[in-house]
Amino acid sequence: EEASPYSLLDICLNFLTTHLEKFCSARQDGTLCLQEPGVFPQEVADRLLRTMAFHGLLNDGTVGIFRGNQMRLKRACIRKAKISAVAFRKAFCHHKLVELDATGVNADITITDIISGLGSNKWIQQNLQCLVLNSLTLSLEDPYERCFSRLSGLRALSITNVLFYNEDLAEVASLPRLESLDISNTSITDITALLACKDRLKSLTMHHLKCLKMTTTQILDVVRELKHLNHLDISDDKQFTSDIALRLLEQKDILPNLVSLDVSGRKHVTDKAVEAFIQQRPSMQFVGLLATDAGYSEFLTGEGHLKVSGEANETQIAEALKRYSERAFFVREALFHLFSLTHVMEKTKPEILKLVVTGMRNHPMNLPVQLAASACVFNLTKQDLAAGMPVRLLADVTHLLLKAMEHFPNHQQLQKNCLLSLCSDRILQDVPFNRFEAAKLVMQWLCNHEDQNMQRMAVAIISILAAKLSTEQTAQLGTELFIVRQLLQIVKQKTNQNSVDTTLKFTLSALWNLTDESPTTCRHFIENQGLELFMRVLESFPTESSIQQKVLGLLSRYCSMLIEEGGLQHLYNIKDHEHTDPHVQQIAVAILDSLEKHIVRHGRPPPCKKQPQARLN
Repeated sequence: EEASPYSLLDICLNFLTTHLEKFCSARQDGTLCLQEPGVFPQEVADRLLRTMAFHGLLNDGTVGIFRGNQMRLKRACIRKAKISAVAFRKAFCHHKLVELDATGVNADITITDIISGLGSNKWIQQNLQCLVLNSLTLSLEDPYERCFSRLSGLRALSITNVLFYNEDLAEVASLPRLESLDISNTSITDITALLACKDRLKSLTMHHLKCLKMTTTQILDVVRELKHLNHLDISDDKQFTSDIALRLLEQKDILPNLVSLDVSGRKHVTDKAVEAFIQQRPSMQFVGLLATDAGYSEFLTGEGHLKVSGEANETQIAEALKRYSERAFFVREALFHLFSLTHVMEKTKPEILKLVVTGMRNHPMNLPVQLAASACVFNLTKQDLAAGMPVRLLADVTHLLLKAMEHFPNHQQLQKNCLLSLCSDRILQDVPFNRFEAAKLVMQWLCNHEDQNMQRMAVAIISILAAKLSTEQTAQLGTELFIVRQLLQIVKQKTNQNSVDTTLKFTLSALWNLTDESPTTCRHFIENQGLELFMRVLESFPTESSIQQKVLGLLSRYCSMLIEEGGLQHLYNIKDHEHTDPHVQQIAVAILDSLEKHIVRHGRPPPCKKQPQARLN
């Protein structure tokens, strides 16, 4: 997918979401409505809403475009929307919705608000099939208020990371059509209420039920009655020592229709027990074994009909990243093992990188995830591997690396991981991303750290980025005094050490590019003794043509000041030295000729005026 051009629909929807106000007018209450009277097809309306949610653009004002009949929504995604209960009701509750994903909407709207709004539409009451209410508040006023019974047509409900209690479970279990339920990380202490839906429940996810107070035997007694289950998830974050997984695997008269079982993160799980359980159920298609001691036998490689999430090989790790992208602990575990496998990569694997990107995007503020992911990104894109990666995928990766640097500015290892990945010709030259913001982030890192190896990479990145910025951006970047001061400090350090290396060369290139057509940057350069320092550089490295070329290129912008600083003699020395590189001699001659002609004509040296120059990489 990432190797193909964007579809025309995606291009149009992205443009519309980015420039929404240009296509809209404002109502009296400040909400937006589309100016054109046309009606969006249902599939396009659904996709537009999903695109706006992905970019974090859903708020009380923007959701106004979904009022009325111009949009016809069927499968609505409002993840992480910042909307009120009133805005939700007006924008979405008149549509004929069959699915709604409201994961992580802001705290101003509760589960009770959402269900109350949906319940105001009789069609939705009877026909809404899938509802996702993860990471929300049940009710601000009455935590014991029951509301789910209004949605009699509901077939699938996900209500994870919510203060959801036994009484709520009893109400949900009584829904007449319920087939799929996810109650992970809720406050349930007893699952006995599930017996009310034992004849119709096909999928049950109970990941990390931390408040459960039932014994293993009591839990198994309930599970045994759920004879129609196709999928069961009793995974955990390795926090409990319960033997529930092993005890379940030992049962022979339980879950005859099961095709998917997840026991990831559980203790006491063995290959022998898993194999015996699966062989008794030949229809099994998946078993989750990440963060367990199982998954290492030939039977459980995950490369055949039976899919396995685990850590024993790349196939298992990829399956884990696909299935657990919303679970930070499992994402971190999978990435940790992926890092070990990708130390020596010979083949480009965009499908694996895409899974890493998903994990990074879903957990932007989780340091362990970002640390492991950034390390994996480097392994998957280093050297020639990046050349085989689709540009779109690399653009996503680069954006997320910069976000990680921004979110964790003081974590040295994370910053190193990101810089290592960014220091790639493929990324810096070919990939579209915000180079201005990237340059600022890298400069901030450079000012706060003195690691010599990382310093070399940082200045290399800055010199390349600066050459690709617009004149306005270069000027804006150069106006930051700390940037020029830090670069000059590196030049001074290398000159004092009499050291010519790539760090010095890249630093000089960066200063050349930053001073191009930027009077403010030039002033910073002069006020921080840049001219005097560059005279010292010419004295210190008289035979280094690459150094002299960069220095002279920049000094040519300060013709009159060269005379005041005694720079003319250095120029004559360079011009007349028999071992000077011809190209460097040419630059020196050009500067001297310009000065001499001006003095002959006007009787004085030229004023210090910035002249446009070509940029050095």
